[in-house]
Amino acid sequence: MTQRLREVIDAALQALPPGPILVAYSGGLDSTTLLHALACSDAARDRGLRAVHVDHGIHEDSAAWARHCEAFAGSLKVELCVRRVNVVRRPDLGLEASARLARYAQIETLLSPGEFVALAHHRDDQTETVLLKLLRGAGPEGLGAMRPMRRLGRGHAWRPLLGLPRSVLQQYAIAHRLDWLADPGNEDSNIDRSYLRTQVLPRITARWPEAAASIAQSAAWARNAAEFIDDHARRMLDLLRGHDPATLRFRGWLDLPAALRDPVLRLWLRALDLSEPTHYQASELVRQLSEAGEDRQPCVRWPGVEMRRYRDLLYAMPPLQLPPPDWQAQFDGSDLRLPLDLGVLRLRGALPQARLATPLKVRFRRGGESLRLTGDGPTRELRDLLQESGMPPWQRARLPLLFDADNRLLAVADLYLSEAASALLPSRTAGIEWDTAATASSAAPRSLN
Repeated sequence: MTQRLREVIDAALQALPPGPILVAYSGGLDSTTLLHALACSDAARDRGLRAVHVDHGIHEDSAAWARHCEAFAGSLKVELCVRRVNVVRRPDLGLEASARLARYAQIETLLSPGEFVALAHHRDDQTETVLLKLLRGAGPEGLGAMRPMRRLGRGHAWRPLLGLPRSVLQQYAIAHRLDWLADPGNEDSNIDRSYLRTQVLPRITARWPEAAASIAQSAAWARNAAEFIDDHARRMLDLLRGHDPATLRFRGWLDLPAALRDPVLRLWLRALDLSEPTHYQASELVRQLSEAGEDRQPCVRWPGVEMRRYRDLLYAMPPLQLPPPDWQAQFDGSDLRLPLDLGVLRLRGALPQARLATPLKVRFRRGGESLRLTGDGPTRELRDLLQESGMPPWQRARLPLLFDADNRLLAVADLYLSEAASALLPSRTAGIEWDTAATASSAAPRSLN
């Protein structure tokens, strides 16, 4: 068994692209075995070998665990970095999952470009992961469980022992008389993974001795299927995305096979850094888009996200806030920061000290506004102009409007500029700019109220 583990490590190192190795070392049996095996490998040391221990501070003995890890790494002449983190338990996650997120976040900060963080996950861990994912209703991506290699920060997460059962690691540790720590959480049946490990899997393997190997094989098949689906989903997303990356052609999306529809949605949301829906929320989105008439504007929400349909497009966005209806400010041509991070109004094409001949009032839509673009032209309802422009209704209420002292609408952001507004500009080349990206401007909103 000892020779088998060394052969697996040697083969994994030979197939590994060039780059140093950082071992994630908790002090438990698995990571102790991995660190020792890599420290005994000249090939690993020649790459550059070091280790990191993340002290979560959750258990009262965590400081003693860190000292143990320092001593063991020192005995192997491997540099060890100890990082202490404050685990903030997220409301949607348990303590174990929150600690894992904090651990990986710390490891990412240590990784140099092209470095591999070696993780000691083995086949038994993979079995537990697949069962947990299955119980949570995961699809092929989730059932594919842990990858032997994946991107992590500036480097990669590498799991060279994923094909070995834990018994091989244990026999290696005993044969080499290694000293490891026992985490009491591993026996806590209140933790889902520990409950599976101590209460469920022993009964499964007693009835089906090859269950772990079979489940690992199923995970490999699911991983292959997930990668195939992911490749096609990326192609479909490229075809369906609108000119604005935050839009999707919803009819084409609805026409996709069910196996592609959900992955395309999730890829799109991840690219926008928006949270993904539950299975129910995704189904509700499909239902509303399918059933809502052409004159309707369905909106499906989940925490941090709003999905809205207008005409042929589906829009994804953070929850919208409408500006206060009574907010107004004065614009003289200097930078004016709008409320709710709606950007900055300024003059463009003019000298920095240039100003309007007469300051204008700025506020948002209240309904009933009209605009005369030319002195002898017709007066148009702003509602009609915006509808003809194809602007989604929820964006119209967030447009800054510019009025004169007699409350005549002279300009709509930088979309519509009347002759009367042009006459106030400092030069013929000047214009009004609405910089929606300038949310961090030092200019303060100037309220007239």
